[in-house]
Amino acid sequence: MDNIDKDSLYFIFLEILRLHYYRTHVLLEEVGIYPGQPPMLFILNKEGGQSQSELAEKLQVKPSTITVMLKRMEKEGIVERRKDELDQRIIRVYITEKGRKLCNEATKVMNKVQKECFENITTEEKIILRRLFIQMRDNLNNALDMQ
Repeated sequence: MDNIDKDSLYFIFLEILRLHYYRTHVLLEEVGIYPGQPPMLFILNKEGGQSQSELAEKLQVKPSTITVMLKRMEKEGIVERRKDELDQRIIRVYITEKGRKLCNEATKVMNKVQKECFENITTEEKIILRRLFIQMRDNLNNALDMQ
């Protein structure tokens, strides 16, 4: 990192990522949610009854990571796991009422951080920024595909 100019686009981008992570973490902590939990809550709130392997695929994490997350969330009463009625080997995950409330709080946090991020940016600038972010994402996906 010594060779990266602090005014370079890349350094500023890293700074934005760090600040975004920190701001989101602080706000989620205030409502009692761990940073990794919102994506899981959003998925289950939209469509409950997912298997652990489906969740791992959608969140792009290892099944063992899902198991650890679910144990914590189940202990806190945010989700519940039940055996599939047709195939007892499959465990399905459902969001609880407490989980729905926390999902709503997480949505408020994400909306607040989004507003803070893009405040004072015009609609035209947002359109350009969106296009640039998509191009950056595609560039990184292409680099991964070439491995």
